[in-house]
Amino acid sequence: MTQLMGRPLLEVPGELGGRPALADLLAGVRTALVGLAVVGVPVLGLWVATPYADSDAAGATRLAGALWLLGHGAPVLRGGADAPLTVTPLLLGALAVVRLYRAGAGVAARRGLRSRWGGPLALWAGYCAVAVVVALHSAGAGLFRSRVLPDLLVVGLVAGLATAAGVRSGGAAGTERTGRTEGADGVGWIHAEALFDRLPPGWRPTGGTPAVCRAAGAAAAGLLAAGGLLVAVAAVLDAVAGGGRGMALLGGGPAALVGLLLVTVVLLPNAVLWGAAYALGPGFEVGAGSLVSPGGTELGAVPEFPLFALLPQEGPGGWRLAALLLPLLAGLVPALLLGRAAAGRPSPSGGGGPWPPAATATAALAAALLLGAGATVLGWLSGGALAAERMARLGPVPWWTGLAAAGWLALVAVPGALLVRYRALGPAPAEDPAETLDDDPAGAPAGDLVRAPASGAGAYARLATRTRRSALRLRAGAHALVLRLSARRPAD
Repeated sequence: MTQLMGRPLLEVPGELGGRPALADLLAGVRTALVGLAVVGVPVLGLWVATPYADSDAAGATRLAGALWLLGHGAPVLRGGADAPLTVTPLLLGALAVVRLYRAGAGVAARRGLRSRWGGPLALWAGYCAVAVVVALHSAGAGLFRSRVLPDLLVVGLVAGLATAAGVRSGGAAGTERTGRTEGADGVGWIHAEALFDRLPPGWRPTGGTPAVCRAAGAAAAGLLAAGGLLVAVAAVLDAVAGGGRGMALLGGGPAALVGLLLVTVVLLPNAVLWGAAYALGPGFEVGAGSLVSPGGTELGAVPEFPLFALLPQEGPGGWRLAALLLPLLAGLVPALLLGRAAAGRPSPSGGGGPWPPAATATAALAAALLLGAGATVLGWLSGGALAAERMARLGPVPWWTGLAAAGWLALVAVPGALLVRYRALGPAPAEDPAETLDDDPAGAPAGDLVRAPASGAGAYARLATRTRRSALRLRAGAHALVLRLSARRPAD
């Protein structure tokens, strides 16, 4: 009796061994409320700290709700003119997706003998119930207002996709724990591998799906690092120049400064993606008719915002064309991974082994296409509209960004992977007949001789063999010299 009373009510197993649907429903509500609190607490704190605030607490909560919806990619309206605002703060979106993903994985792991999708549907319904309340509350008058039906559709779609991904991950982990070998991830690899099976035998990278995915992920990480580096360099240059356009925004008081810093932080992932688009070449727009790219910058009237203060000055690119070297560097690691997988050598990307040269090029092109698709989606998510008319276009052009990412990776990964494969599978050097004797001239035992590596040995093995052979020759020569100086003749 004590154990039953100490157990929470919502954790009591249902009739089929799983948690009741009410527990999953409340888990979805809790997930949404935590995300809403991440946005609402700073907004209410700034409202309390701002002197002479011209809105009441209801207005502050409506603002927090509209920002929470905007973090999911839902469009909101700004100002009395109902200007569209569709730029998604990707940091808020990432937090929402991660929480939903983890909640879906937890529900899938605890589903017991219930239906696989019964708990996730309850989780999704609880999250969407909070979204309905927030959208209706934020539709009133205020600085930002929600559009109820479009916002609910977007939030429902994002919540459904994130929850489904979490359930898929949790189901795969559950099958591994129970000893079954074919989980969700295994089925995904099988479907992806079926695309390669349709190619001719000479162009088919057998078992190359994990290597292709990891190469595309490494290239994406390299491009994001390039974008972050460009943002950091721009911030340093702006600070060295005395702040310039950014310092004028810091005179609005402590509350305004904190608010600007918070908005800058939540938009920092957007700026990193814009920096990656800049490094790729197409650049991005800050209003209709504008362009920021390594080849040159054309700007008009730009809103006063700290991140916009980091934009380069108008004019030709000049030394900024050096940013185009960053995608080349980002393609080196994918080329190494694909080349080692093509040679069948151990690497983090695995690999069976060896692929023909045409199959290696196919794997590199597949990784480039996968990266291009991801760059297109991220470029579309990072941009949007800041207002009507001129500011209706903000951020990179998705299609140009995806094509540039795929082209840069193909340009580097195809020849790079082929070169790594050739170096790993190159022919072994010819064996010196003088070194195949039973004993060396200085009397070294035959066991110390270093023979040429077998065919198929990598470049590092051949280099180590040559180094050790040179060391043995030096030791034998030194031994013979010592014998001559001591007036002793070495044995034949």
